[in-house]
Amino acid sequence: MPRPTTGTSGVGQLAARLERLPWSGYQRKLLLVVATAWLFDSIDLASLTFMLSPISTEFSLDHTQAGLVGSTSFLGMLVGAVVAGALADRVGRRRVFQWSIVIWGVAGIALALSWDFSSLLAFRFLLGLGMGAEFPVAAALMAEFLPAERRGRGAAILEGAWPVGFVLAGTLAYFIVEPLGWRAMFVVEACLALWALVIRRFIPESPRWLATHGRYAEAEQIITEIERAVEAATGKPLPEPAGPVTTASGPERGGIRDLFSPAYRRRTLSLWTVWFCVLLGYYGLTTWLGDLLTQRGLDVIHSIQYVLLMALWGIPGFLSAAYLVERVGRKFCLAGYTVASAVAAYAYGQADDRAELILTGSILQFFFFGMWSALYAYTPELFPTRSRGIGMGTATAAGRLGAVLGPTLVPIILNAAGATAVFTVSAGLFLLAASVVVALLPETKHTVLEDISG
Repeated sequence: MPRPTTGTSGVGQLAARLERLPWSGYQRKLLLVVATAWLFDSIDLASLTFMLSPISTEFSLDHTQAGLVGSTSFLGMLVGAVVAGALADRVGRRRVFQWSIVIWGVAGIALALSWDFSSLLAFRFLLGLGMGAEFPVAAALMAEFLPAERRGRGAAILEGAWPVGFVLAGTLAYFIVEPLGWRAMFVVEACLALWALVIRRFIPESPRWLATHGRYAEAEQIITEIERAVEAATGKPLPEPAGPVTTASGPERGGIRDLFSPAYRRRTLSLWTVWFCVLLGYYGLTTWLGDLLTQRGLDVIHSIQYVLLMALWGIPGFLSAAYLVERVGRKFCLAGYTVASAVAAYAYGQADDRAELILTGSILQFFFFGMWSALYAYTPELFPTRSRGIGMGTATAAGRLGAVLGPTLVPIILNAAGATAVFTVSAGLFLLAASVVVALLPETKHTVLEDISG
């Protein structure tokens, strides 16, 4: 069996060995473990949509303070994404991936013990720190394990944990918040964190990352174990690698400077713009979705029911994106779902009665989650292995900056122009993001990572 040697040729040989592995139970198990951890984080993140109203009532928060509660977790995610991305490139994907859950698990317990507005903000920031570390590192890790013909679909399915998490968050809130209060919800989420920490121990370090850092013996050991596991799962001998993948030249060490080198500057700035616009628009709507329904005359329980009903449409949304991302490609799949999200957001803002709200809101969630699946599949592919962590981290951080601003700006727009304007502004942001994708980013469908970005 071929073995990596040293230098660029060693990285290319190892990449070729990973790319030739047939799809099997081993990759499905790995995807399931990462998706489960992603699911639990998503429950934590989505739960504020359903708990913002009762939290605001208990602490007597006005619109501005409630917006700060939503924004603070995203501020933590911004910091967590950048720090974790840089650390993942320096110390490895696996270690950062595991520690992220410790942070947000502890934060969940702390949130259940919040005693005033200031403590609530502090613990929401801590929770965001852990979640911000999780998402970009998990996306980079899965991109480096899956072969080119499955990579986009696998990443899209991974992001599918988000709508399922949103639905589960709403379901838990429905059964827990009314009888036990919002604090009990955070205790349950901390218990989920403990289970996620256990299953994450089964994830190996990325062989691509190890080889890029010259740790060929460790990379060889892991890739050999993976090959044996895939062989056992398929019951067939593995095909021979097609030959070493040609790796692009570049600096030996990555980092933020690598993102602004001539090869990656346009990709970096374009992705930052896309993430910023999409998250500014998305979280400006989603964090306030339940509260806006409450303002239209629904009580907390009924607003949770309606948001949950609409969120169910995110499941076929991400499944359709998982199919289309390999058929039509990342670029036009992402742009298409983003444009459709803009149209749906505008229509939701124009809805007058309950039936229209449910219909347009369901369509909105369908395209939202398709958009997220395509975005998470696309982004890590556009950065080199040496800088994939910091590239993914800074892109999501740009998005978290938008997420920080979104919930804070909504009360201003509400007071100045009403709820309809909130959805119109978000629609414009989605259209801008789609334009950047089409005009400035390359297609990556069925292309080996090393051929895309080195």
